[in-house]
Amino acid sequence: MDQANGLRNVVKSQALSRRKAGMALGRKKLPRVIAVTSGKGGVGKTNIVGNMAVSLSRMGKRVVIIDADVGLANVDIIFNLRPEYSIRHVISSEKTLEQVMVESDHGIKILPGGSGFSDLTQLTEGEKLNLLSEFETLSDLADIIFVDTGAGISSNVLYFNSACDECIVISTKEPTSITDAYAMMKVMSREYGTKYFKLIVNMVDSVADAKRVYASLSGALDKFLKNVVLEYAGHIPFDRQLQKAVQKRGLVMDTAPDSLSANAIKDIAFTLGNGPSRPNSEGNLNFFMSKMFHTAT
Repeated sequence: MDQANGLRNVVKSQALSRRKAGMALGRKKLPRVIAVTSGKGGVGKTNIVGNMAVSLSRMGKRVVIIDADVGLANVDIIFNLRPEYSIRHVISSEKTLEQVMVESDHGIKILPGGSGFSDLTQLTEGEKLNLLSEFETLSDLADIIFVDTGAGISSNVLYFNSACDECIVISTKEPTSITDAYAMMKVMSREYGTKYFKLIVNMVDSVADAKRVYASLSGALDKFLKNVVLEYAGHIPFDRQLQKAVQKRGLVMDTAPDSLSANAIKDIAFTLGNGPSRPNSEGNLNFFMSKMFHTAT
């Protein structure tokens, strides 16, 4: 219990210091921390994260991706990177965050998730404190931090989703994808108090198909849950150019930047990057860290 209280005090102290520093500087803007998640696997979540990150980077935004799909991490693959270390080396104090993070040719910094190691919700207090201290440096590196979570409603997925300022849900028009996306938002709302989500519909043949998916999910939320808002953030059409990029372990923003899917992703990224945020939390990295580590204490 004393260790848990110590962690809370450290988080509060660092958050207060950050706020004071930001007030003193007057112009310092803390990064937005955005979870990108899905109720079902295979909906193109990680690929969307990578392509949106590239688009935002080309808009002049500093982007960091945290690969939070522990056990099945693959953000590094789509960027054709071969990281030597992962977040587990930071947890164990073997390496610092700076030593572990890798950078793509686009200038995007990536924290590799690693594969096949223990659940992050089971970290000891000492491991949490160490990771917290290292993560504080991200405030100076990014305008937007994407947290690429796993799919479903496992403890790790909920753990990261509940900690982030904003939550983007990816769905396709497949009935199972829609059902699982609803289940994800239902659990997040009832168990974690998340009341605001954004929806991206992937791999659709038309705007009408995408709007039908949105109407289905929005209608279910209105009927069965109270005060939960789902914003339509856009859709990405089914595009063979994107499929080719995926098969080559690349990004359509690089291989076919003028394709239908790339242009759709640019539109979504532009709106996301320039529009106002509507956070589920206090809207800063300290609160993300506070929620992330207090979830399991």
